[in-house]
Amino acid sequence: MTSSAEALSGKSHRDENFPVASWLVRSEYRRPILAFYRFARAADDVADHPSLEADQKLALLDRLGEALSGRGSGDPEAEPLRLALSERGLAPRHAFDLLEAFRLDVSKRRYASWGELMDYCRLSAMPVGRFVLDVHGEDPSTWRTSDPLCAALQVINHLQDCAADYSRLDRVYLPQDTLASHGAAVDMLAATRSPPALLAAIRELAGRTAALLSDSAPLSGQVGNGRLALEIAAIQALAEHLTRRLARRDPLSENVHLSKAASAAVAGLGVLRGLGSLLARPRRRNRTVRA
Repeated sequence: MTSSAEALSGKSHRDENFPVASWLVRSEYRRPILAFYRFARAADDVADHPSLEADQKLALLDRLGEALSGRGSGDPEAEPLRLALSERGLAPRHAFDLLEAFRLDVSKRRYASWGELMDYCRLSAMPVGRFVLDVHGEDPSTWRTSDPLCAALQVINHLQDCAADYSRLDRVYLPQDTLASHGAAVDMLAATRSPPALLAAIRELAGRTAALLSDSAPLSGQVGNGRLALEIAAIQALAEHLTRRLARRDPLSENVHLSKAASAAVAGLGVLRGLGSLLARPRRRNRTVRA
């Protein structure tokens, strides 16, 4: 296999848990965001490919990075992002951070602590929100509330898919010290139902995720672009709903994902909540809201 395109899983932005450049985002911003997603999806598919050896995966990830920087041969999964960055005068640093996360996925299968998991999220999740904010021309100060939201989205995915990650990839993102503190062990992830110790660990991690979402709650009110604010409000609502679901359900034996219809309903309520906040902005402070 010589190209990342050969490793593609066929998954698209429409298959994600959370909106990616939905109709709420203006088309001029949607194009670079989808280019970023395409690059990230290609790298993720390489890192998770079931039949590639580790050195093959790392070589393909290196080629993606070289193509993005313009130093190597072109790659169809990197070229749209390279052009979008060039057109907007943006640096590729967020995409390079993602590549580092996927290199970790190739070589690292366990996380010792919550702090170590958050270090991973600084590479795997936080750059995504930072890129979206940069594309919209938002102030970098908004990263402070975007980062915990993106980390929360990542942990939600880890908790939902903990059994599949273990069975398919022998990859466990649940922190080892959290498991140990409840008397849980990694091999419990192979069960058809979580033993009480594992369920307690998962619920503790759901509680930590809720704390991240509390930190990110002001974000939609901080961004200047009104349509982006509504998208963020929808994502925040979905994340809060899924976190509450994970605090009540067992991801090994119960459905902890939302159907498309349920996702749309929860996101719609988030948009309505965000719209109310958006309409109240001029009365609260003198601020120009961009569309």
